[in-house]
Amino acid sequence: MLGGAVAVLVSGQITPYEAFSAINFDVILFLFGMLVAGEALQRSGYLESIAHQVFSGTVSGKTLVFLVVMLMGLLSAVLMNDTVAIIGTPLVLSFATRYRISPGILLLALCLSVTTGSVMSPIGNPQNFLIANYSGLENPFLTFFIGLGIPTLISLGLVYLVLFLFYRQEISESRRQEIPAKPVLDPALSRIAGISLVIIFLAIGLRIIGGAGLIPFSLPLMLIALGAAAPILLFSSERGSILKSIDWATLVFFLALFVLMQSVFLTGFFQSILSCHHAMPVSLIIGLGVIVSQFISNVPFVALFQPLILESAISVPQVLALAAGSTIAGNLTVMGAASNVIVIQNAEKAGYSISFWEFLKVGAPLTALQALVYILFLGIIG
Repeated sequence: MLGGAVAVLVSGQITPYEAFSAINFDVILFLFGMLVAGEALQRSGYLESIAHQVFSGTVSGKTLVFLVVMLMGLLSAVLMNDTVAIIGTPLVLSFATRYRISPGILLLALCLSVTTGSVMSPIGNPQNFLIANYSGLENPFLTFFIGLGIPTLISLGLVYLVLFLFYRQEISESRRQEIPAKPVLDPALSRIAGISLVIIFLAIGLRIIGGAGLIPFSLPLMLIALGAAAPILLFSSERGSILKSIDWATLVFFLALFVLMQSVFLTGFFQSILSCHHAMPVSLIIGLGVIVSQFISNVPFVALFQPLILESAISVPQVLALAAGSTIAGNLTVMGAASNVIVIQNAEKAGYSISFWEFLKVGAPLTALQALVYILFLGIIG
């Protein structure tokens, strides 16, 4: 992405001023805040400690896999899927040891659930945030939840069902072993990270109330993430180490993305292709999202629709179909979502992995089923 941005600047396809003006700093600051909060939550061991308490009464492998799918999926709707991917990888690997179940099954459960769960929230993943930011929805949380909440919960159920069908024997036979839970790694940072988590939930509540007109202001989505990062940056002695460790490559990717996509917009090429947008059914948008995202990634795919979203030229069901299709594309292949790559990279550091074909074997039928669910539901509300 950076190579493409440099190429269009050097070749004069876009001026430096146009390139700078194209950068959406709301998105950059949102991602920065969520990455800081996610790094603190992971480093402190706060969420891992809570998760071990939640799972303490779980005995069977079937219950374990179901809870991993549902809890990680719902958590990704609040903390962004990439954040939960970072936090969840060491957690599910520890569960694999405790329950004597294949790490690959739980890694698949994590990948598929964080992708799926993130569909129903405007802050669940970067492409949804782009859509919410450009569409100017008065109450994006309610719009996303009303339009995508039910099919997403059904889709999370499908994640569990497909995993159980493929790995029935191993899931059924696994049982919890008595292994001591890991203590909180950094108590001081854990307290601050807990405050950040509370801020996220309170800020989301304020945004929903503001969007409904119950209070005289509507909290910008960007401030939700910056509010979560503030206690860490202001009060943690680990702030320097945390800032050094966040995924800066993701921020560079987005900076370059805005420049390159603006250059593409100036050519008018994709606008001509999307000129029949009014006639595009949700099924076609979801299908394009799943397929095209495999080649250019889901965020650039969404960015191609930016002019139509800004001009309010597509309906709300079409906007939600864009979010759903581009997101569940991550369930088809390992390379379909950045969160998958994060899980695999972190797992490989611990000596585990998932092959491309193993992921595709489970992901292909799951993605087809999920696409059908979203097409049927959005077709009804549309």
